[in-house]
Amino acid sequence: MTLILLLMGITAGILSGLFGIGGGVVLVPAMVYGLKFGQKTASGVSLAAMILPVGALGVYHYYKSGLITNEHLKYSLWIALGMFFGAFVGARLAVHLPVKMLQKGFSMLLVFAAYRLWMQSLD
Repeated sequence: MTLILLLMGITAGILSGLFGIGGGVVLVPAMVYGLKFGQKTASGVSLAAMILPVGALGVYHYYKSGLITNEHLKYSLWIALGMFFGAFVGARLAVHLPVKMLQKGFSMLLVFAAYRLWMQSLD
């Protein structure tokens, strides 16, 4: 499980470095579809992974409501470690890629995420 979480963080970090995105677009769908977390739990864990920069108050609310646990907080630390290194790799790639290529890549990621969410909502 630790390796999967770390790889999720690295992937989100790379995409964050490339496109300036992370939790909502990458991590939440990865946890919902890959780890079978509930939507709200995935949102809470994603916030916990980004706790230092943006998520402290949101994490507190998810934790207090029982939607994320101490175990989920441990998961978020592994994801955060992966994001730390992944963002470096993504940023190094992004500065060397043409803008049009980044725009196309980001739009494909958004379409894929939207399609998956739409299909799940039809069940």
